[in-house]
Amino acid sequence: MTANKKLLVLPGDGIGPEVMREVGRVVGWLGRERGVRFDISEDLVGGASVDAYGVPIRDEVVAAAKAADAVLFGAVGGPKWKDVPFELRPEVAILRLRQELELFANLRPATVLDPLVDASTLKPDVVRGLDIMIVRETVGGIYFGEPRGIEDLPGGGQRGINTEIYTTSEIERVARVAFDLARVRGGKLCSVEKSNVMESGLLWKQVVTALGERDYPDVELSHMLADNCAMQLVRNPRQFDVIVTGNLFGDLLSDLASMLTGSLGMLPSATLGGVLPDGRRPALYEPIHGSAPDIAGTRQANPLAQILSFAMLLRYSLKMEAEAAMIEAACTRVLSSGLRTADIMSPGMARVSTSVMGEAVLRELEKKPT
Repeated sequence: MTANKKLLVLPGDGIGPEVMREVGRVVGWLGRERGVRFDISEDLVGGASVDAYGVPIRDEVVAAAKAADAVLFGAVGGPKWKDVPFELRPEVAILRLRQELELFANLRPATVLDPLVDASTLKPDVVRGLDIMIVRETVGGIYFGEPRGIEDLPGGGQRGINTEIYTTSEIERVARVAFDLARVRGGKLCSVEKSNVMESGLLWKQVVTALGERDYPDVELSHMLADNCAMQLVRNPRQFDVIVTGNLFGDLLSDLASMLTGSLGMLPSATLGGVLPDGRRPALYEPIHGSAPDIAGTRQANPLAQILSFAMLLRYSLKMEAEAAMIEAACTRVLSSGLRTADIMSPGMARVSTSVMGEAVLRELEKKPT
């Protein structure tokens, strides 16, 4: 039996607790069948924490996240909290965790599984076999640069200010994550910026180029302007293997790429920090879908993105590649059997609830190899 791993589970709001329950069933299977034990603690974040404690995330939760081997996050937010001050918005929880744990590299896969090739709004021939990994820098750039704010202008009117800032070290550390992924995937990395009109983009291109020449000569590196990349993702997405980009462009391009697959309910993500002196690497795993308050409690939510986020946790934080691959394969087999939640429903398929989809994944995991 493997040593216990410390996991912090933060279900959040809306459908977060519902899809997280299905992950718990997978965790139970790992304990029974694979001898993997976890020390799991659970706490409130987001709107649930605002309601209970008056803040989106407490200091104690941040401390627990720092002490854990990994954090499994659900989703936060909803109309109930839309009018609260910015510092009390549920989304502040995820922003603070990224900053406090220095989670600088967001990994967002955009994968089209064979059973769902018709779910995309693009032609099947365009997206069949799609397997892209977008690596987005998450703690720098225009979202965190200073100065920022809204100021009054003499004579009336106002001015909004945001500042795009990147340093050599910030660019290098996220680029290394992307180069390392490309090295074990298809061997290709596309670096995306706006070097034609932004000095920060020019520095980004220079730093990534130098790093590739120095440390990753075996990886095929290309560069692309962000607007062209958006066009190319729709025109010919399979040309890409790994894409690395800054915070703003990564936010936009990863959402665009996610919809190539047909449903946000299918896509996991990971956000990684640097390796600590004790060998641990802070990391947070979450589905890219939101809290979907309109369907919370209706048993319609798709749990697969949360389950697949847990598979990413096993792969990147715990180095349990075999178990991660088992979970991913089980999800694919369930879809191949024709089961669908509402978000991925198509003619001729069988519509099922959140818990039935989770049960189906568990049944596939429990099947013995023939």
